[in-house]
Amino acid sequence: MVQHAFPRSFKTNYIQAERGEGIYIVAKDGKKYIDGCSGALISNLGHAVPEIADAVASQCRKLEFAHPSRWQCDIVEEAATAIAEFAPEGLENVWLVSGGSEAIESAVKLARQSFYEMGGEYAGKYITIARWNSYHGSTLATVSLGGSMARRRPYFPMFLEMPKIQPHYCYRCPFGLEYPKCGMRCAYQLEHEIRRIGANYVSAFLAEPIVGSTVGALTPPDEYWPIVREICDKYDVVLIADEVMTGCGRTGENFCVDHWKVKPDIIATAKGLAAGYVPTGGIIANDKLLEPIKKGSGAFMHGHTYNGNPVSAAAVVAVMKYMKEHDVVGNVKRNEHIFKEGLEKIKAENPMVGDVRGKGYMWGVELVKDKAKKEPFEKTKGASGVATKACIEQGLIIYPGSGMIDGVEGDNFLLAPPLVTTEAQARQIVEMLAAGLASAAKQLL
Repeated sequence: MVQHAFPRSFKTNYIQAERGEGIYIVAKDGKKYIDGCSGALISNLGHAVPEIADAVASQCRKLEFAHPSRWQCDIVEEAATAIAEFAPEGLENVWLVSGGSEAIESAVKLARQSFYEMGGEYAGKYITIARWNSYHGSTLATVSLGGSMARRRPYFPMFLEMPKIQPHYCYRCPFGLEYPKCGMRCAYQLEHEIRRIGANYVSAFLAEPIVGSTVGALTPPDEYWPIVREICDKYDVVLIADEVMTGCGRTGENFCVDHWKVKPDIIATAKGLAAGYVPTGGIIANDKLLEPIKKGSGAFMHGHTYNGNPVSAAAVVAVMKYMKEHDVVGNVKRNEHIFKEGLEKIKAENPMVGDVRGKGYMWGVELVKDKAKKEPFEKTKGASGVATKACIEQGLIIYPGSGMIDGVEGDNFLLAPPLVTTEAQARQIVEMLAAGLASAAKQLL
């Protein structure tokens, strides 16, 4: 059969998906797989939830689209209210878009326009500082902000580069230091970079609270985000938290920044916001950023055809209602220990598991050839791919990644099942993972 939809990779043999059932995806041959990474940490509530599908279908029958340049819809305001109530206090202004890349671009542009409208000494603030080993989207602007080398290399000549600092990669500290004696150099590097560039040019700092696909649930020391917040306040820099992956209950709090009681100026989110039922993202901003625009031009000079569309809004309302009624965030908190303890046990027993990290239902595993030396596998081995295939054979889907050490070497994967995964299912996932990694270790070592 001729296929007209070309795939992401022409060298991958894909499983043919037929339907979804809760935390499972059923292949065309009838085999059921546990979606152990929620697709790409998006299917937070599992697949084919009737209440959400019905809400989306109902909105489609009522009104599928009304362009936000001319219309307002009650369902959009209902969605924005639900998001604001879910977000940290003080973040109350919601702008809905179609996904994570759009959310990041919206956040960066809002920060810039706010300073531009303030004028005077603030009008020159346009630079967004980000971090290496990060992923913020696939548009040219978001690729330039991201620090994922594989995604950057083909397009480097096409984008405006933005400055980057090192992440909190404690397992492989880029400064050769050791926590807690390091003095949190990774956090204070932000201040050094702001001063080097000049605070009068820096509009924002963008970072994932827990780094997602590029390094595999890279979790910061508890001091990191409070220090970053203080630095941003000191130099009038907008703090943008990229919660596209970590938001909407994924880490056991409403938003990941809640673990450290830190309030960013903007949260960019997506994925779990509509849980995969409709392509949806959004930003949640404080009043301080919007006031200069309200008093100035009066318009956010930005927009996409589908931003603030009623169908996405209906999905958000249904997802937020489901999460509240089923105490989804509480479920993550209660069962987090199963993954933490289970992964630590796997690390102790499996010779190629070098590090495990994460929170809630978002965990990363780093694979190494030599645990004592933290020596990675040769790139030609494709260790994360081998591990992925071994887990698939067990009926478990994980999310592989690579290249986080120097842009070339390094293997990791994410384990991030739907947030509705029960205690019994969580224990089953850990058992399947242990078996899959044991098989992979025999192949690789």
